Amino acid sequence: MHSEMEPAQPTPVSVLIITYNEEANIAGCLESVRWAGEVFVVDSLSSDRTQEIASRMGAKVYPHPFEGYARQRNWALENLPFSHDWVLMLDADERITAPLAEQIRRVASRPDSGCAGYYLNRRFYFLGRWLRHGGLSPSWILRLFRRHAARCENRGVNEHMLLTGAAGRLDEAFHHRDSRPLSAWIERHKVYADLEAEQYFSERFRGGCEASIPARLWGTQPERKRWIKLHVWNRFPLLLRPFLLFFRNYFLKGGFLDGKPGFIYHVLWSFWYPFLIDARIFEMQRGAGAGVSSLVGQGGVKVAPGSTTEITHSTQGQ
Repeated sequence: MHSEMEPAQPTPVSVLIITYNEEANIAGCLESVRWAGEVFVVDSLSSDRTQEIASRMGAKVYPHPFEGYARQRNWALENLPFSHDWVLMLDADERITAPLAEQIRRVASRPDSGCAGYYLNRRFYFLGRWLRHGGLSPSWILRLFRRHAARCENRGVNEHMLLTGAAGRLDEAFHHRDSRPLSAWIERHKVYADLEAEQYFSERFRGGCEASIPARLWGTQPERKRWIKLHVWNRFPLLLRPFLLFFRNYFLKGGFLDGKPGFIYHVLWSFWYPFLIDARIFEMQRGAGAGVSSLVGQGGVKVAPGSTTEITHSTQGQ
């Protein structure tokens, strides 16, 4: 007898999960993709039980030293022995719902769906609550694609997939549910702030990255947000931007409707995090962060391994 999430015949999809110290999340993620034909976990040499848990639950675990968020994904796409044409890319703190699994099964089982990839809608949970407002929903991300048709753009932060061919959308959402404590979120975003500061200088003064999604005001949601970041957000005065973003997300976009979790999230995400980014940029401009500034000039802030830095629900996060 098979569960709702585990059909009699596995779906011809290869799941790819990039991990680092994800013992709190990986079991839930793997449980949600038991219906898939195979699951690969590329682990950035975790010091916790991530590899042990993944192996025990049937995943094919490949340890690989962390080289950067985009490079880790591209290494996996170029080197893993995928058995299937379709790849579903997930983070360890994400879960595939039964309705979405069924939609993916229908796509992967058709000889020609007419698309090389599909955008999936991420439903974001924070402190146990689905944050439905504040610009967080819907959040469309390219996560399902034919393995020879997609590569990750080489950005230090907020990396997206570059797709060769047409893209569609699947209606059902997948869930982002991080089981780690809030302190882990804060520490992770301290690292992301350094990456964002480096990216600011790259976009303003070095033309950005060589291979990137197009910045188009009338394009897809990621393309539109990238255009806003390059042509609007990056031109706003530093240290004023966090106040504007908090006002936009919490008041104009209705973030206040998500109760206390919404308030906590937007104080942290819409104000504290962009303020930290701007402070790091200001420090670099002043020369106080000479060590980091020299790395920026060489394109190399050193970061800790982890899940994707892809963040699609904020103006500044593109």
